[in-house]
Amino acid sequence: MEEIHADFFEDPGLHEIAAKVAAGERLDFADGVRLFRSPDLLGVGRLADAVRRRKHGDRVYFVVNRHINHTNICVNGCAFCAFSKEDGDPAGYLMSLDEVVARARESWRQGISEVHIVGGLHPRLDLDYYLKMLARLREAVPGVIIQALTAVEVDYLAERHGLSLEEVLTELRAAGLDALPGGGAEVFAPRVRELICPKKTSGERWLAVHAAAHRLGLRTNATMLYGHLETLEERVDHLLRLRELQDRTGGFLTFIPLAFHRRHTRLESTVRYQTTGYDDLKTLAVARLLLDNFDHIKAYWIMIGPKLAQISLSFGVNDFDGTVVEERITHAAGADAGKALPCEELRRLIRDAGRVPVERDTLYNVLKEDFRQ
Repeated sequence: MEEIHADFFEDPGLHEIAAKVAAGERLDFADGVRLFRSPDLLGVGRLADAVRRRKHGDRVYFVVNRHINHTNICVNGCAFCAFSKEDGDPAGYLMSLDEVVARARESWRQGISEVHIVGGLHPRLDLDYYLKMLARLREAVPGVIIQALTAVEVDYLAERHGLSLEEVLTELRAAGLDALPGGGAEVFAPRVRELICPKKTSGERWLAVHAAAHRLGLRTNATMLYGHLETLEERVDHLLRLRELQDRTGGFLTFIPLAFHRRHTRLESTVRYQTTGYDDLKTLAVARLLLDNFDHIKAYWIMIGPKLAQISLSFGVNDFDGTVVEERITHAAGADAGKALPCEELRRLIRDAGRVPVERDTLYNVLKEDFRQ
């Protein structure tokens, strides 16, 4: 790792943390809070970028994928969510299995390697619906990795059918499930969940679902929704709880911070401002520094925009997400990024940042690498 000099930092409080990072020592809770509170964004970013280079050199990953949000009908009604609707709401929808398969099939012809499926907790959808969905997708899009169902959806099905988490995941895997996305984590702190999602699966249960998946050999992602009612200390606690589970299982693929979008949510009048670029970059950089056992930190361009995601490649990020094609959840809350990025545009953004684009699949198997000329 390159030597980091004291004069790199405007904040002298970063010197001790920099020494730990240079020595490969694990950062603690107090370090995480200090990083978030430091006014020296570039200093924190330099530390995170040094760790990124140590792990990945100049390689930046992306995936050719398709998002499908099969229903927005949800029994939880979370205050932070503009996507969900009650059953019977005229704005609610539920795709038929034929529709889900048709959308996946259309993108399969265009060369996707991943289909990503998440939706609301529909009161009339049972485990059989999802088993049929997965089985039909497995037949319709051979060779494509199916990453589907958040921990919240898995827990809902387990409770509905009186099954263990392992039993539900085993059936889903047998039908075609390859990996779990990381949604539904929000912030683990019970205080925050009581305010923004009191009906949702608890933070402890979210971790239990992912632990069960890891025991069964399913790889998963991890997320954190930030920029609403949480404190910086609660962000750090969330990150360290993810790190602790990763220590035990090693099953997480990547961490994805999710910037809260307030428009059309019940928090719109309480949370008055969207996250700033400063906060977005700081959160990505701190995640890279605290999550020392996560190989990959992803910038979700849907939420922070392609241009800021490009800048984040100098703040510890090594994954640009993917083509996405159709995203509804964040756009319902006012996201102004597009719903899709073509492969060549992803490559251009990565190359212009001085990095090497690497097309991957969900499990980070390399499919194509653009070598420097």
